[in-house]
Amino acid sequence: MKNGLTKLFREFFDSERTGGYLLIICTAVSLTIANSPLSGAYTSLFKSKIGFDIGAFSMNYPVYHWINDLLMAIFFLLVGLEIERELYIGELSDIRKAMLPIFAAVGGMLVPALIHFSLNAGTETQSGFGIPMATDIAFAIGMLSLLGKRVPVSIKVFLTALAIIDDLGAIIMIAAFYSKGFSLLYFALAMGIFAMLLIFNRLKVNSMPLYLIPGLFMWFFMHESGVHATITGVLLAFAIPFRDGSEGSMSYKLQHFLHKPVALVIIPLFALANTGIPITKELIGGLLSSNPAGIILGLFLGKPLGIFLLSLIAVKTGISSLPPDVKWKHVLGAGMLAGIGFTMSIFISLLAFDNALIVDTSKVAILCASVLSCVTGIIMLSIAGRQYRYEQIEN
Repeated sequence: MKNGLTKLFREFFDSERTGGYLLIICTAVSLTIANSPLSGAYTSLFKSKIGFDIGAFSMNYPVYHWINDLLMAIFFLLVGLEIERELYIGELSDIRKAMLPIFAAVGGMLVPALIHFSLNAGTETQSGFGIPMATDIAFAIGMLSLLGKRVPVSIKVFLTALAIIDDLGAIIMIAAFYSKGFSLLYFALAMGIFAMLLIFNRLKVNSMPLYLIPGLFMWFFMHESGVHATITGVLLAFAIPFRDGSEGSMSYKLQHFLHKPVALVIIPLFALANTGIPITKELIGGLLSSNPAGIILGLFLGKPLGIFLLSLIAVKTGISSLPPDVKWKHVLGAGMLAGIGFTMSIFISLLAFDNALIVDTSKVAILCASVLSCVTGIIMLSIAGRQYRYEQIEN
């Protein structure tokens, strides 16, 4: 990536940028409808059940459940494919280059989690510590794209790699802390299918259906096991053959195919299903509690602070170095944009809490923090961008 972005990265960046714009539109539409006379019908639409019953066995769930559990598993499949590509041939394949976004991502997860935990330890909202740890890659990149050529390519790659590592951390956290009613039998069946797919990979089986069809069964067993079913998407991604990562590889083809459906359909549907929040006096009062405060402070302050400090440590200790065209203002601005939690943060809030009011106040806090992070991040990168453009002209 020394001389520019690879074709797949360009496609990824473009689709995520479009997805970020759609997220804003869908969120605005959802909030508007939820606070209009159509609110009841809108809520009923996503709560209406679809599925099937076979004897005593039932897969009859509300529409929002299918979106959050099945469609988001496809989103996680794409995330897994992106993580795999970065590890093999991307920015994370060179350990020295990888250390900067890795350190940044770790700081961007730990500091927000500690802020939230320090405000909520011992309370019913303690389990929300994972909410401010996440970065919404689509939203963040969408906002970064507004700055165009004022931002160096390296900072786009840095933010993308950081967000991908952040997603991996969120996936691990979901598996470790947000699983409910664990069933060893179903989990073993899911892992058995995963093992079979890994064997297919080793045997160089290159038929897409032979991975995707068992993957659907793996999703079902994982769903029934109590471990959140979206984890299946990541497991499936690492089972699908990467080979040399060329345009002819199965991993490349699937990633290329999924970009637009995920960015243009799945993520907007997730926003429509989960951001329809009626703004009530009770909700506004709830925003003064420790959980929303932990989320807002974690995302808005904790994210850039953790990213900047750990990046500084990585560079000062010689573990990594800043790309030649990147300044510390760029790192701070990227850290501010990383405070846009949105999709992942909302997703984790749905897993962390059962109380509807707490979930809604968490969502509003995420929206507030994301707007603040977006505005301050764009301002900081615009300031850094003026210096960057001046230096480009001088050179």
